[in-house]
Amino acid sequence: MTKPSLPDLLHAAVSAVGGTERPGQVAMAEAVAEAIDDSSHRLIQAGTGTGKSLGYLVPALAHGERVVVATATLALQRQLVERDLPRTVEALHPQLRRRPQFAMLKGRSNYLCLHRLHEGAPQDEEEGLFDQFEAATPTSKLGQDLLRLRDWADETETGDRDDLTPGVSDKAWAQISVSSRECLGATKCAYGAECFAEAARERAKLADVVVTNHALLAIDAIEGAPVLPQHEVLIVDEAHELVSRVTGVATGELTPGQVNRAVKRAAKLVDEKTADSLQTASETFERVMELALPGRLEEIPEDLGYALMALRDASRSVISAIGNTRDKSVHDEDAVRKQALAAVESVYGVAERITAGSEYDVVWYERHDRFGATLRVAPLSVSGLLRENLFADRSVVLTSATLKLGGDFNGVAASMGLAPEGVEGEDVPQWKGLDVGSPFDYPKQGILYVAKHLATPGREGTRGDMMDELAELIEAAGGRTLGLFSSMRGAKAAAEELRGRLDNPILLQGEETLGELIKAFAADPQTCLFGTLSLWQGVDVPGPSCQLVIMDRIPFPRPDDPLMSARQKAVEERGGNGFMSVAATHAALLMAQGAGRLVRATGDKGVVAVLDPRLATARYGSFLRATLPDFWYTTDRNQVRRSLAAIDAAAKADEK
Repeated sequence: MTKPSLPDLLHAAVSAVGGTERPGQVAMAEAVAEAIDDSSHRLIQAGTGTGKSLGYLVPALAHGERVVVATATLALQRQLVERDLPRTVEALHPQLRRRPQFAMLKGRSNYLCLHRLHEGAPQDEEEGLFDQFEAATPTSKLGQDLLRLRDWADETETGDRDDLTPGVSDKAWAQISVSSRECLGATKCAYGAECFAEAARERAKLADVVVTNHALLAIDAIEGAPVLPQHEVLIVDEAHELVSRVTGVATGELTPGQVNRAVKRAAKLVDEKTADSLQTASETFERVMELALPGRLEEIPEDLGYALMALRDASRSVISAIGNTRDKSVHDEDAVRKQALAAVESVYGVAERITAGSEYDVVWYERHDRFGATLRVAPLSVSGLLRENLFADRSVVLTSATLKLGGDFNGVAASMGLAPEGVEGEDVPQWKGLDVGSPFDYPKQGILYVAKHLATPGREGTRGDMMDELAELIEAAGGRTLGLFSSMRGAKAAAEELRGRLDNPILLQGEETLGELIKAFAADPQTCLFGTLSLWQGVDVPGPSCQLVIMDRIPFPRPDDPLMSARQKAVEERGGNGFMSVAATHAALLMAQGAGRLVRATGDKGVVAVLDPRLATARYGSFLRATLPDFWYTTDRNQVRRSLAAIDAAAKADEK
């Protein structure tokens, strides 16, 4: 039988989802197929509207071997599993003569644990265990959530938290879920045969396409215990997020509360002397943390060093002793022991890591008004981890709307451990970059306006001239504004100021769930939505409700950010430009994502306004502008107001 051609397969898939075939999508599909065939790697930038999901799914399904697709966001995971994959599989079936299987796989704590649901969660109280359903009053929010979870457990087929609508609080979910460390294991658990997490793993083992998230991919790569099934091809969507997600998984933390919980959980399972040793170490650590000031610790202070060594040694003794002691008063001892071990091993791991003092780790204190001090440790770079664990044994395709920073792929490639494109050598993964463009006509659909006349933003204080500019732009646009701020404090200050000056409703992130805010913003064109980081990347509102995207300033990382400043310093010590490699690259990525909120469909028109003159005047401004969509560029404040008024008038005419 003749093998079906890729163009024919892509045409069938696009028709099935009611889409339009685009040249960029065809180019992407061909590049993915080529990478799969010759076991090489690709970095593919595919702008909004390209249809990149089908651009990689079609060649992946045609390939026939197992493919893992890792995404950063829940929304895209659901879209792939609930919409794109079912339709594509059906559309390709007549030509492929088979129906490829697909499955979703997440970390264990995303699934309801039947053992914990029925047996209760081991607690820190003296009685050791209590029925959380009895303890939470039915009238409390927690009690209502837990009762609803119990009912849901009888009807759900997946046990996946994301299938529960509406959702429940993290506190409620924690009562009926376990981490991989706390899990008893299917063979030792009375509910192992019915386990939702195990069922998800079994489905993944049988699937041709496994959809997962960046965090699980990172755990699979870093921890050496495979959680994903063997696969020939890895496709990383939203790949601009990967380094940040892997860094998050590779970051450890210690707090006095966390250590104290570990002490309480272990106390009944070891002899008194061993328990007292961990208790004493815990108290010493707590005293040190009471005096902790935020910031990086380039050298571990002597008092912290002693406290961590004591914690490490006492934790190690507890871990050794837990297996030998049985306390007859402890109900469901296996679960209690497993949870205690998980808590103590976590303390041991971080204490050991910091006392070992690797030059490749960054250690710092954080302080929260409500929760007190936290000690954190993170890798200076994850590029080596990714190079060794991601690119060694499979073909990898990395794709996103923003992979070219400053005009090329090398910055993103370097952050993932790849040499510049075209560099050859032993153990150097070979890759090619491809920008398939966008179906949108950016110079005709959008304007990039830089408010060159404003004062350069300082570190602190309100910017009166910026507030005036903001108000005038929103008035000219008739509302329709997404305000992206570099800090929550800035977003709040702008919302408070403009609510007193404008008639337009102004929604503020944090005052309602993000989903509800975006829905309200999309429903009323006169409304504005202000917020911070998650809005820079998480808003998809095509049409007249979003015709002005405002960035208050270039979103450089804070100068006192311990990890970013350490990474910048490390680049400088190697003779590179730390500011451009770290701070400017970070800002470019966010700005490209933020600017991408404006044009989401072929009929969209509007303005991206950056209220920071440095984008026009600073030497690095051209690097940042080269990362943004190719909008028509101006610094003329009168021109942009006329353009906004014209766009507003056209939108109002269409609304009639």
